[in-house]
Amino acid sequence: MNIQQIIEIFFQVNIVIDEQQATQFLSYTELLKEHNEKYNLTAITEDIDIIKKHFVDSILGMEFLPVKGKIIDIGSGAGFPAIPIKIMRQNLDFTMLDSVNKKVNFLNIVIKELGLNGIDAYHTRIEEEARGSKRESYDCVIARAVSPMPTLCEYALPLLKEGGIFVAYKSEKVDEELENSENAINILGGKIEKVVKKRVFDEFERSFVIIKKVKKTPFNYPRMLNKPRISPL
Repeated sequence: MNIQQIIEIFFQVNIVIDEQQATQFLSYTELLKEHNEKYNLTAITEDIDIIKKHFVDSILGMEFLPVKGKIIDIGSGAGFPAIPIKIMRQNLDFTMLDSVNKKVNFLNIVIKELGLNGIDAYHTRIEEEARGSKRESYDCVIARAVSPMPTLCEYALPLLKEGGIFVAYKSEKVDEELENSENAINILGGKIEKVVKKRVFDEFERSFVIIKKVKKTPFNYPRMLNKPRISPL
């Protein structure tokens, strides 16, 4: 894989990147492959699949993000979707959270090697972040492949300011999840704005659930001791 091939792959889905961005994506690809066994980052290991199924997929949600502001990526794992979006939108301020310390170590390697500014990675549980000083302080929350919607909303919505946006990356089979999350979204102060489904390279479909924070979240959420997962709202 070379820089020109990466530019052409993005162009297939009408995403224009320059040589500097392509160089960063190439470096990111190499870092993923180099550190994958040590950090258990991804089951996707072929260059073209990493670009299509991780990088492009991440960037397809970029249109739902605010023009500026503080964004938090919860359950960041190997850095998706925050790092690909950061490469495209240098003006956005990102925080990445993950409860697995070795993955946070990898994220910090990527931030340093790619020369990214205005993006940080922290090892902490989402519940602790949402109950601390950063509660209701973010303009946008993003999450990809983290939890079912009721659980995910309990993690995400307490972090948002009123008027903020939660962008959830879900599979094409999102309708049942949404039905099961109506109660949680209402309790937590959210309102579904829209659901957008996109076909990616005619290979898979990605659903984006856009939820707006319309009122404050009651202070007893998110619940601690893993209750959002064990007993969803």
